[in-house]
Amino acid sequence: MKTSLDQFCINVTDLEKSVHFYEKVLGFEVTHRVEIPNVSEVILAGADGHRIQLAKHHDHEGPIDHGSALWKFYLTTDDCEGLYERCMDAGVESISAPERLEHWPVTAAFVYDPDGYTVEILQHHEQTPSGVSGPLANQ
Repeated sequence: MKTSLDQFCINVTDLEKSVHFYEKVLGFEVTHRVEIPNVSEVILAGADGHRIQLAKHHDHEGPIDHGSALWKFYLTTDDCEGLYERCMDAGVESISAPERLEHWPVTAAFVYDPDGYTVEILQHHEQTPSGVSGPLANQ
């Protein structure tokens, strides 16, 4: 049996602002829009086919309550610095600029999406730093 994560859905306060961020800034593609009673949704797909679903509940006012359940989303790219710069050019709030991590074969940068969700932008490298083992070691 094979199992994988295909899509997740997040609540947003301004659907079109979030669509702009995920589509125009990060490069996801809108696959479809859905209207159900009291909720508007937009589904966007990345290059690998995995999707994010943005949902605007029409009866919700004010900011999204993040609670303590969700920490961050991971995005993979072949150009962390380029995608980070595109975020900065679009006025996205930075958490940290791209940095090659000492213990993982990745360069990582962090930004906030329009609702304050943390987005980690990762670029995987073939060469693993010495002393690193585990599932990320040779990605």
